Amino acid sequence: MRVLIRGAGDIATGIALRLHRAGMQVVMTDLPQPTAIRRTVCFSQAILYGTYEVEGMTACRASSQEEVDAILAGGAIPVLCDPGCVSKTWLRPDVLVDAVLAKRNLGTTMADAPVVIGVGPGFTAGEDCHAVVETMRGHTLGRVYEQGCALPNTAVPGLIGGYAGERVLRAPTDGVFHQLLDIGTMVEAGDIAGTVEGQPMRCTIGGVLRGILPDGIPVFKGMKAGDVDPRGDVSACYTASDKALAVGGGVLEALLHLTKVLF
Repeated sequence: MRVLIRGAGDIATGIALRLHRAGMQVVMTDLPQPTAIRRTVCFSQAILYGTYEVEGMTACRASSQEEVDAILAGGAIPVLCDPGCVSKTWLRPDVLVDAVLAKRNLGTTMADAPVVIGVGPGFTAGEDCHAVVETMRGHTLGRVYEQGCALPNTAVPGLIGGYAGERVLRAPTDGVFHQLLDIGTMVEAGDIAGTVEGQPMRCTIGGVLRGILPDGIPVFKGMKAGDVDPRGDVSACYTASDKALAVGGGVLEALLHLTKVLF
């Protein structure tokens, strides 16, 4: 079964890990300049580096049907630079998963594939997709809805280690982001992780820098540009999160159930 995942950030990568391990042929798409924060666990990095490995699984940049087929035959995951997901017209996937996490639908419809799954808020099961998978941390994380929507976006990050919004580092102004610290660095409150137009982006809590934008990315004031994990486990910077795998499990459940019901 061929599955096209729109998006290749950390949540989409967790989905890809689950589906690939379950025997699915997975193809992914992302932007030419990916803006993922948790870059060490994102298959979107294959667009920049040609290949990228997460948890022993390899993704490779592809630009044509022939390259996609060759990469799949080699047991890896093709990643296309395709922000509009136009590749769905020639890939003809059995399942399309929209995991862009834009908090709104960027154009996905139920006509895109025999089974269409929306991830997070912005989709309505039964209208623009066949199922929606919950992404909000808490009791319903990873739950599958075949009618209705995921919980609305609160703009407040989930609680980790006793901290929520304090974990997120945001751009202090509009401009070009300059990275100062690397993912995996232990930080304290007040440390400067990056700058924008000379203005510092400071950590507000201590822990490990779990994610940060790469140098040279254009940002706007308030844009998420980094993430501190107060638990301080450096190894967690290099594996998919509990949230990503929970959402991936929900997508796998929805996929298996819907293919059985619809076919």
